[in-house]
Amino acid sequence: MNIQSILAVTDLSAPGLRTVVRAASIASAHGALLKIMYAPPGFAGPADANAAAGLGAVCVDAAERFGILVKKVDTTHGGLEGAAEEAGWCDLVVIADDPDRSATGFFLGQPAERLLRKARKPVLVVRLDARANGYRRVLVAVDLMDESRPLVDLACAFDSAADIELFHAFNAMHEGKLRQADVSVHVIDAYRHACARHARDRMLWLSDATTARRNRVVSSIGRGDPARQAAVQQQYTNADLLVVGKRRGTALMDFLFGSVALRVLRWSTSDVLVVPHGALAQWQGRRAAAPAQ
Repeated sequence: MNIQSILAVTDLSAPGLRTVVRAASIASAHGALLKIMYAPPGFAGPADANAAAGLGAVCVDAAERFGILVKKVDTTHGGLEGAAEEAGWCDLVVIADDPDRSATGFFLGQPAERLLRKARKPVLVVRLDARANGYRRVLVAVDLMDESRPLVDLACAFDSAADIELFHAFNAMHEGKLRQADVSVHVIDAYRHACARHARDRMLWLSDATTARRNRVVSSIGRGDPARQAAVQQQYTNADLLVVGKRRGTALMDFLFGSVALRVLRWSTSDVLVVPHGALAQWQGRRAAAPAQ
């Protein structure tokens, strides 16, 4: 992942400052510019009167501690629109996992979800304290479609030292219909095995396609709801970062029908990098246009 600029959104609380530290460590690893912006909790309410002075001190501390270029983003309101506009000029947005229990949070989604929908940029939701040497293990939830290949490459490039695990949970969608149609057990078993074989073949295709070192990429397959199984796998393997792609959807669609990416975000216990498929296409195009080394 070619990260040239990062936007860290913080409310200057303890989780918000942890977010700045994570963003600064990523900026240091990628040689990127770090922009730090203040936003009130949940993007709601007026900006704190002391936010400007506090944000300036945070910027100075991050620059000195990590030896990176840091820019303070001045804003008068710190709302969602301002954050989304600033995110449009960055390659990655980093925000804390800050639950919003208001009606807005219930109907329109959590702050990270609303920013993701508005900005259409990769959003890293931070829950864990940043380690000095980056992430230890990265779990990449894939759906076996063609869009999964750039997602895997992006995840491998995001932290070059981490171990990578590709995970897919298949759900034999038509198995219930076959049972209702009184199809024999042998036919249902054959259908289930065919689904599993297809998943294994596609996982092999994905692992062979990645540009990462082969000895740090493994793959595993589960069965059942993809979001639930990805969260379970993350906790089982103790992965500290989960990477998942997200297809375009409105707030109403996400509320009524759910989104695999957003359910993964809610159920997992690690940091989560949510990558919109539009951002994947942009990153893949930029990578293809880059001169060969």
